[in-house]
Amino acid sequence: MSSSPQPEGELLPPIDPQGAYVAEPPPPPRRKPRSILAAPGTYVLVGINCAVFLWMVLHGVSPSDPTVEQLRHFGAANARLILQGQWYRLITATFVHVGLIHIATNMWCLWNLGLLGEPLLGRWGMIAVYILTGVAGNLLSLLVNILLHDYVSVGAGASGAVFGIAGILIVLLSNKKLPIPGFELDRLRRSVIQFAGLNLIIGLATVVLPVIRIDNSAHVGGFLSGLALGVPLVPKMTSGRVRYLNRQKLTFAAAALLLSLFGYWIAQLQIR
Repeated sequence: MSSSPQPEGELLPPIDPQGAYVAEPPPPPRRKPRSILAAPGTYVLVGINCAVFLWMVLHGVSPSDPTVEQLRHFGAANARLILQGQWYRLITATFVHVGLIHIATNMWCLWNLGLLGEPLLGRWGMIAVYILTGVAGNLLSLLVNILLHDYVSVGAGASGAVFGIAGILIVLLSNKKLPIPGFELDRLRRSVIQFAGLNLIIGLATVVLPVIRIDNSAHVGGFLSGLALGVPLVPKMTSGRVRYLNRQKLTFAAAALLLSLFGYWIAQLQIR
């Protein structure tokens, strides 16, 4: 059998010994580039933190060594001011940072944990967890300051909320029904546990070696509240989007109520 020559410049499938064209395997799927909308909640949180820091610097705050008074002015937490009625500081303090290194490290952690956690929580879930666990950490810090009669110190930074996101991820990634290979789930969960454990150890070490001041109460409060938020969400993660989102709303609303009651109890404790 004679075969016609392949025209120059034209690519044809290869021919097997019987003279038939051999089907070429399909090309491997291309990895889609990460969209700017892949984790909008995380981007919004990082953007707000950076915008607040830039606003502070533009209004005369030192980017490396802000004063206590400047931090108070821009919304940092302080036991005396909160007990005088400025409870909004429990939220605003999670967006105020003490210098460039402080915000850079917190935003790096928030960025990485957010890209991992937002597909499991959704954009609004990520924002809700950030605020709820950040407030929980600041409330525990407030309680400790009251018990120590410390009405001078200020608390600021996203680290309590970052620990909260780590806490909820440790719980959510324990769900073996997620459409993720088991070994990958274990690897991701182990990395988050290592992150939280290492940073908690570093924070506790500063109690003995006070090189820098770290608010360990805010870290612990954020981490424990994150663990607690994850527990009721796990059973509904694979039961459909509507059911999962309804469980999120119920869980976050209950958490907000409990945090309000905790804050009220702290206020009454101070009065007595």
